[in-house]
Amino acid sequence: MQRFILLLLSVFFVPVTAWAASATGGDGPAVLGVPLDFVLFALVLLGVALFHNNTLQVALTGVTAIVIYKLIFTGFKHGDGLTGLGLHFQHEWVILTNLLCLLMGFALLSNHFEHSKVPEVLPRFLPAGWMGGFVLLVLIFVLSSFLDNIAAALIGGTIAKTVFRGKVHIGYLAAIVAASNAGGSGSVVGDTTTTMMWIAGISPLAVIHAYTGAFAALLIFGIPAALQQDKHFPISSDNSAHIKVDGVRVGLVAFILIMAIAVNVVVNVKFNEMSDAFPFIGVAVWIAILVSAPIRSPDWKLLPETFKGSVFLLSLVVCASLMPVEKLPLASWGSALGLGYVSAVFDNIPLTALAIKQGGYDWGVLAYSVGFGGSMIWFGSSAGVALSNIFPEAKSVGQWLRHGWHVAVAYTIGFFVMLALVGWHPSADRYHGADQQPAQIETNAPSPASPSTATH
Repeated sequence: MQRFILLLLSVFFVPVTAWAASATGGDGPAVLGVPLDFVLFALVLLGVALFHNNTLQVALTGVTAIVIYKLIFTGFKHGDGLTGLGLHFQHEWVILTNLLCLLMGFALLSNHFEHSKVPEVLPRFLPAGWMGGFVLLVLIFVLSSFLDNIAAALIGGTIAKTVFRGKVHIGYLAAIVAASNAGGSGSVVGDTTTTMMWIAGISPLAVIHAYTGAFAALLIFGIPAALQQDKHFPISSDNSAHIKVDGVRVGLVAFILIMAIAVNVVVNVKFNEMSDAFPFIGVAVWIAILVSAPIRSPDWKLLPETFKGSVFLLSLVVCASLMPVEKLPLASWGSALGLGYVSAVFDNIPLTALAIKQGGYDWGVLAYSVGFGGSMIWFGSSAGVALSNIFPEAKSVGQWLRHGWHVAVAYTIGFFVMLALVGWHPSADRYHGADQQPAQIETNAPSPASPSTATH
């Protein structure tokens, strides 16, 4: 499969660049005014969307193709040739290392939480009728605020499979994914996209107002989904009364999270000039994991598969870091709204990386958009892909859109509720290599009908 993707990129790359290079001068090749960097990036994301079983190969092939292209044609932000490539990674290695450490560490953190038995006792708190299905979605939302959204979706899916005796409606599956993504949107430890913002130096308080839209969205998709499920197969009583929670593991989860948050606060407040020099947050998480391992050993067998998934995500982040972000449309509430819809088709990790590089966004609004927007299609988020491994019937775009219609409606309404209640407050700060500020920054949310809004 990777040979096919490489051939696809090569067949596209050779004639188009030869034609475009002669027509665009020093700005680099372009296709219909779009820099070829972005076209290649779009091909990589398209490959990820089409070939779900070979995403790692697609991502590695894509980043290789983009690097070769920039070596030959455009050079890099900090120079040309191999020297420019080396300088680029010299600027990026802290972000990439932090992200790798956190992705690997949070997988073990989620495993600790799962083995604490807390997920197994949650069903005893579910009421009868459709309210039980809605309360389960609320629990998934809450879990995702301090667990990775993938873990929250898998825990929620496992509980749903138990209490609904394996007969889970596809509309409810879409709601489980939506609840996990919405719950993580306002927390820097709840979603990979917000974790990336945190690593880049964006304050956790700068994304928390994403919950304004997320809470509204939860009501909008949660109630119809719970009614769908109750009509399809009502909730059954559980047998969790005899299960005991492992309080030690719960304490270890809290210890690891507190360690990460404390180190991040200290570094950014006391030693801000050093935050770009060393991956403090990722190292802190792993110190906490290793120190606590003699008390309760995590499942180390998770690491090989987690490493493969992390390399895939990091490859997309590297692709995004190589894009000429100064040529993107200006950041605006309209472009943030559009990114949410794009996230339903393309992976939100590289989209977030591009937005961070560009700067000028309201980070809470962006966190809601890229975090929750991917829920609209099953492969639009890692949580959806993971849940589809438990429920293969979810792997149908048509069925997902037909029965999970309430997710797209909830995303749109939740966005405008957030905009109306909180407004649009873009950041003027630069983050990790964002060399240029937007030419203009909006200070207030314009009317939704404004014709001047730029969208992706």
